Amino acid sequence: MRQRPRGDSRGILAPGRLLRQVRFHRYLPAGVLRPWVEHYWFVDWDLTEPFAQRVVPHPAVNLVFRRHGDGPASGEVAGVGLALFSITLSGTGRVSGVQFRPGGFHPFWRGSVAELTGRRRPLADLAELWPPARDHTGDICDGTDADRCRRLDALLTGWVPRAVADPVTDEVIRLVEEIRTDRTVLRVDTFAERHGLTTRRLQRLFLERVGVGPKWVIRRYRIQEVIEQAAGGSPPDWAGLAADLGYSDQAHLVREFRAVTGTSPAAYVRSLT
Repeated sequence: MRQRPRGDSRGILAPGRLLRQVRFHRYLPAGVLRPWVEHYWFVDWDLTEPFAQRVVPHPAVNLVFRRHGDGPASGEVAGVGLALFSITLSGTGRVSGVQFRPGGFHPFWRGSVAELTGRRRPLADLAELWPPARDHTGDICDGTDADRCRRLDALLTGWVPRAVADPVTDEVIRLVEEIRTDRTVLRVDTFAERHGLTTRRLQRLFLERVGVGPKWVIRRYRIQEVIEQAAGGSPPDWAGLAADLGYSDQAHLVREFRAVTGTSPAAYVRSLT
């Protein structure tokens, strides 16, 4: 079986509870797809009572195939989610998902990714607009994890962008990865200047290729880091974390955390126990 990507619970609220209730795994895609695809993610469940899960979305497009019970599988393209994503699982079901790298879906879509932001588009509705949707098959959720990976590889490699060399997409993917991993990236103007871009040019690139602006990406990754720190065990030093992540003070961090998750950091930590 192929290597799993390094664990990263950012964005998953109460990840420990999730892993106790469902089977959740991530896998790397075929090598040819890795410039654009972050990982595959599979969720399987067989529940005696409903389970509610909430996720703070990444600035990424997902391709999602879902089957409940013995019913037919359905597929959809999920654009970057602006709001907290909540879902209640019940009975039995399976999901096979593809998380594209931020900016990585644009070569497949060929339009502005902002057209998908905050929207979930059934593949059946996209067949005329987006030819790859015609290739959707109902067995994506069947079989072992290895089977599901092979089917997703086959599906996606058939969609590999014809013009593989796309320096603009490559640049945007690198820029987003830098924001994700470099805590010193706090302001759009200074980040643009660091890379020899105007702020306006950076904003246009992100809206077209990622689906949201660079300020939103910075704020989203910082709040996801707060969530990950809070879920890591002992409560963090909130004031110190706020300073490290560029918030003006602890109160600013608390306000943004509440706006995104619907609860305060302290209440969130208590909910994990």
